[in-house]
Amino acid sequence: MGIVSSLGNTIESAYERLKRPENCVCVSGDLKTYKGLQTCLWAPTRFERPASYTRKVTRTMSPVSIFALNATEQALAQAGLADDPVLKGGRTGVAYGSCSGGVDACADFYTVVRDREVKNVTSSTYIKMMPQTTTVNLSVHFGTTGRLLPTGTACTSGSLAIGEAYETIATGRQDVMIAGGAEEFSVTQVAVFDTLFATSRRNDEPAATPRAFDVNRDGLVLGDGAATLVLEERDRAIARGAKILAEVVGFGTNTDGRHVTQPNSETMSVALRLALEDAGLPPEAIGYVNAHGTATELGDIAEGTATERVFGAGKVPVSTIKSYTGHTLGACGSIEAAMTISMLNNDWYAPNLNLEDPDPRCGANDYITGGGRSFSAEYAMSDNFAFGGVNTSLIFKRG
Repeated sequence: MGIVSSLGNTIESAYERLKRPENCVCVSGDLKTYKGLQTCLWAPTRFERPASYTRKVTRTMSPVSIFALNATEQALAQAGLADDPVLKGGRTGVAYGSCSGGVDACADFYTVVRDREVKNVTSSTYIKMMPQTTTVNLSVHFGTTGRLLPTGTACTSGSLAIGEAYETIATGRQDVMIAGGAEEFSVTQVAVFDTLFATSRRNDEPAATPRAFDVNRDGLVLGDGAATLVLEERDRAIARGAKILAEVVGFGTNTDGRHVTQPNSETMSVALRLALEDAGLPPEAIGYVNAHGTATELGDIAEGTATERVFGAGKVPVSTIKSYTGHTLGACGSIEAAMTISMLNNDWYAPNLNLEDPDPRCGANDYITGGGRSFSAEYAMSDNFAFGGVNTSLIFKRG
């Protein structure tokens, strides 16, 4: 696994940062300069480009692809596959996604429409902005010639990529898959949620938000970053002596089919049950659920009640990484999967920061609070939900 995030830019540092019961949210002076914007909060990634990332390397990459590249380099190195012939042999594919491509590139591209003049478009502008930019850039950089599966499904981009990668290997189409999601921060994304009254307005107390599942929650905070998981066919990994961090044993996905932005608790619960059915596990086998937990009014209620519907009242410990990182959009599914696996293997689970007064409308779940919780579990679930009614649920077995 590899990660670029507000928690840290290695898996180890990100996991250790979870043990500090403090979020990564701060006030953005830049957001304060935009008229009509009600929030000025964000959870930024602190990332410095390595010297090896020359213009030649990143010529077709915007920040979203550069984040994805760095996370993937980490993951391939940890997997012992950085120089393995399998990458270029046709049996390795890439499943990756983001909400959109590079924002600056998009702005340059659409000046043609606004100004009726071709002046900012270069040979790489579209490559930087296209929805499949992370997937294509990773494939070209590492020379993969297998399947290419872009997953531009908003907040399920990263989790859907992991699920698609798992199914691709399970059905024998590929031996190795590079999977994950990435996002670069943009005021345009903030504006989308701000106009929906879905951003937190606690501009004077950034440490107190987001407050997922809390009765006093007032919306999400946006962040950015990337995470990559390298998936490999189990027997092949064992044969070459790879260190197995976890096994993907279940995946469920569906759509609400009802509304673009209003979640449906019933179809959410179906996605969770699909993952359990795929894994061949009863609900009581799951030791921990990593929640999507956006801290929005409707989202938390729908997810919380869906979780209770599947597992029963107070039956499974639940927390959300977004209480630390904010909502990283296309990256959240993979960042949260990586942290779920880290917690699963270390027998410690992060709390829901700022959850002081649980909203009874969010289900009678065992929400972890305080300084986190130590216990051992064999299986953990990570759930994500997106605009368009896209629902995903992943189940991991500890390595």
